[in-house]
Amino acid sequence: MLARRTTNGPFLPGPVSREHQETLMRVAQAAPSHFNSQPWRFVLIENPHTIGEVARIAGESMTELIEAGVFFERYRRYFRFSTAEMEERRDGIHIDHLPGPLKPFTRQVFSDAGLKVMRQLGVPKKLGEDNRKLVQGSPLLLAALLDKGEYRPGELSGFYSIFGLGAAIENIWNAVGSLGIGIQFVSTPMEIPRQWAAVQGLLHVPEDLELMAVYRLGYLPPEQPRPTIDWSSRHRKRLSQYVFRETCDVPETDLPGSEK
Repeated sequence: MLARRTTNGPFLPGPVSREHQETLMRVAQAAPSHFNSQPWRFVLIENPHTIGEVARIAGESMTELIEAGVFFERYRRYFRFSTAEMEERRDGIHIDHLPGPLKPFTRQVFSDAGLKVMRQLGVPKKLGEDNRKLVQGSPLLLAALLDKGEYRPGELSGFYSIFGLGAAIENIWNAVGSLGIGIQFVSTPMEIPRQWAAVQGLLHVPEDLELMAVYRLGYLPPEQPRPTIDWSSRHRKRLSQYVFRETCDVPETDLPGSEK
């Protein structure tokens, strides 16, 4: 679990074996759920046309989000621009890989002025195309859904079902590494309601199910090239930043090396 990774780069082109797909579904099945309700449903997608359409939607969504500045405005508080900042905060993402023309003003890259320069350089379209290619080159997509009989937002059953799906996905995420498989959340369509609706239409999601997330999976190549704009996020908070002892008044004491 401590070696868990998210894959930002491409996968090998070969299919994920049915044996490994079944293994991932069985570890998901082993997750805890309220009253053993098992509210999760999954769709395994290997059809190249469907993957291509999801890829197109993901790429278009990325371009639109970057072009409009929505992505940076929504998530700016998580961006870190130096190792020292990451060491102090120990959360967020360290933007440490940028196109050459943007490097001289790294810290301003997500400001209004930086966004203008990115538009002039065609960065939104480049990022969208990078995203499309990543998803397009994924031999397997995994859609995660919830049964609306259990998933009722605003009720405890809604919380319980999301909690259970989270446990199921975490089981998958922790299992892929031992199989030589990588996984990444395909998040950009979720940011734009009409694009998310288009993904639901592609998958023929019925009225009694709620599409919650889509992931891309595939076998990992020996070398992982980095995307146009990339980051590192291996830092984790120290115990004293998120653990308390007995009451919320007493932060836990950090042991030497506990943040590693």
